Amino acid sequence: MQLKIARIGKAIGVMALLAGMYLLLSCERNPLKVDLSGIGEEVSFVRYDRELFSLGGAPGIGDLQGLHDRYPAFTDLYTHLVLRVGDVTDSSGWQLIREFLADTTTQAVREMAEKRFSELRSVEKELVTAFKHFRYHFPERPLPVVYFCQSGFNESVFTADSLVGISLDKYLGPGCFYYDMLDLPRYKQRKMIPAMIPSDVMYTWGMTEFPLGKEATTLLDHMVHEGKLLYFMEAMLPREADTLRTGFSKRQLEWCRSNETAMWNYLVEHQMLFSTRQMDIVRYINDGPTTNGFPQESPARTGAWLGRQIVRAYMKKNPQVTLAELMANTAYRQILNGSAYAPQ
Repeated sequence: MQLKIARIGKAIGVMALLAGMYLLLSCERNPLKVDLSGIGEEVSFVRYDRELFSLGGAPGIGDLQGLHDRYPAFTDLYTHLVLRVGDVTDSSGWQLIREFLADTTTQAVREMAEKRFSELRSVEKELVTAFKHFRYHFPERPLPVVYFCQSGFNESVFTADSLVGISLDKYLGPGCFYYDMLDLPRYKQRKMIPAMIPSDVMYTWGMTEFPLGKEATTLLDHMVHEGKLLYFMEAMLPREADTLRTGFSKRQLEWCRSNETAMWNYLVEHQMLFSTRQMDIVRYINDGPTTNGFPQESPARTGAWLGRQIVRAYMKKNPQVTLAELMANTAYRQILNGSAYAPQ
């Protein structure tokens, strides 16, 4: 699939050109680059990994009780749903987490994580700025506390009410020996890098704050919903590279831009947009090495990328719509209709 673009030029006077450039810049000013000078509240961070491992390989039940008392909500989430050891303040959970802490693999991964993440100032700075954008656009919503942890490779980013967990052992880089041992595919390992943390956090936070509506039954619904989440990430991380926000390589992004019309026409001509078949939704929305049925050069999640193009067109055509209004809108087909999206 190839897309050819014709460019037509014509002579224009210097004054008219300057006036046109001024008008263009005024119209094209990015509405997502906002003034944060009035936003004082910031997210806070906890190196939960260091506090846990500082207890040693055989902590007493009182030590774990003290950790639970300091961070009750996160400890319950972490031990029950991430590590799956249960309540660490009873005998069975206490024994299981001692086994986790004393395990030689856990200790080896801990050393790797400590070397890679001896300090997290750059990550924290990016997340502070991202959540300031969140506070700007959603002033009534609370900001989370961010916890860094080690999950035994179970999770990357996880959220609950007013908290975010980041598993540092899922961001050790594609050369990590243990990723190969776990048979993690290369397309996943490529994105398991520290630079992906802010994007992963804001995508996961967006999924939590703005879940898929019950109305979503078709491929189009899922495309627009994912497009909203990608647009949300643009608003939270406006200076972030698009490769990090999408998880695509530069070559994959270029492929999408070059084949936008061809992809859209394919979905329309094959009557895919209103398909309710789960296999069709998975094919265009879920992660993977490529989009099945498209050329090998295509990334996975091309449906999500097209969804963002729809949402961008919708917001450009409807500048009065705020980000909060967009994220609350689950009338997915109405967003498509209101976008007048028609790639050429």
